[in-house]
Amino acid sequence: MGLTVCWSNSLWLNLNPLRQCRFSKTPSVAGNQKLTADLKITEIYGKAQTQPTRSIYCKLQGTDFEERTSPAEVKREIEKCYELIGRLGRGVVYLGSARFGPEHPHFVRSFELAKGIASLLDATTWSGAGPGLMDAITKGALEAGKPVGGFKIGKEAGQWTATDVHSYPPLDSYLTCRFFSARKHGLVDAGVRAVSSDRTAFVALPGGIGTLDEVFEISALIQLERIGSMLPVPFLVMNYDSFYSKLLGFIDDCEGWGTVSKGEVTSLWRVCNTNLEALAYLAEYYGLPDTEGYRSVTQLGEGNKTVSSSSKIDVQ
Repeated sequence: MGLTVCWSNSLWLNLNPLRQCRFSKTPSVAGNQKLTADLKITEIYGKAQTQPTRSIYCKLQGTDFEERTSPAEVKREIEKCYELIGRLGRGVVYLGSARFGPEHPHFVRSFELAKGIASLLDATTWSGAGPGLMDAITKGALEAGKPVGGFKIGKEAGQWTATDVHSYPPLDSYLTCRFFSARKHGLVDAGVRAVSSDRTAFVALPGGIGTLDEVFEISALIQLERIGSMLPVPFLVMNYDSFYSKLLGFIDDCEGWGTVSKGEVTSLWRVCNTNLEALAYLAEYYGLPDTEGYRSVTQLGEGNKTVSSSSKIDVQ
């Protein structure tokens, strides 16, 4: 709404004024779109009537707003996310940095973790379908011979992607989202459990602001019982090299301040320092056989900066 103000003089007195306001013109509405009014505000200072007065002339003029189309577009994009999940099946949703390349030890561990969990749970692996650790878990699941799905976005790690097309997953296995809200709906829905046979999970790998946003959003949805899952879903925080230790310490401080109740946040997730610990927890959670068979899958990445030659991951 536009606003024009004109002063009749520039004299200002350090007195508390009595304000009298009146419309010099009755507001009119034309077609429920525009509102035009001339408003005269006269400030009369508390002393004699001969004291200077100051008038403010305000003209309020409405502006036509174009009809917003984004709500309908977001709805359509969310529906596409749900359709993709319906085709590929719910599974394990990974959250993590887009900045760690194949040479980073967390990339290696994430690759091995996704490979092991995909084999253990026999479920679809979901991610943001981007670079960094998202790329690691996609490659890990594919090497395990399990399906992958993703919700790609146009900007990752502070950079716009060159194309909406992923370099290697099948085109029908991911969706490039225009809206963050639709992408968030997709990532949450891909991890919920509708029936007891669903083996799903949320896994937080090391990451930055975007990862933390997703971690705390999912935590809040679980805490408030608004995540939309009929059954509880395991939530793992991978504390590689104590990456999240200071954040966990901050949450302990919050308990001391009383902003969260004791144990309120830690009850929402399971902190795992190694891949073996994560696999053992998921096997116990879903009542699956011992994870000994997956030990060789995960131990390659534990504490190493390279991947063994038996893995097909490209570390160049």
